[in-house]
Amino acid sequence: MTITRERKQELIGGFRRNDEDTGSPEVQIAILTNRIGELTEHLRTHKKDHAGRRGLLMMVSRRRRLLDYLRRVTPARYLDIIRRLDIRK
Repeated sequence: MTITRERKQELIGGFRRNDEDTGSPEVQIAILTNRIGELTEHLRTHKKDHAGRRGLLMMVSRRRRLLDYLRRVTPARYLDIIRRLDIRK
């Protein structure tokens, strides 16, 4: 359920805004989206993993807060990230 170092570097490389960027909202949203997808697949087979479900809900709400911040600050970047990650509004 953890993200591999290679996959994380791949996500950072694909969503960073400049060469030294590792923590912009876009990068954080991309990493959270990847983790949410993996955890969702895990919970499909392990239906009684309530601690995992709680973690999933916390990640989803953290991503939602980051998306709300991005929409408030720069709507163009918000629209770009939800289009690139194929996230529903």
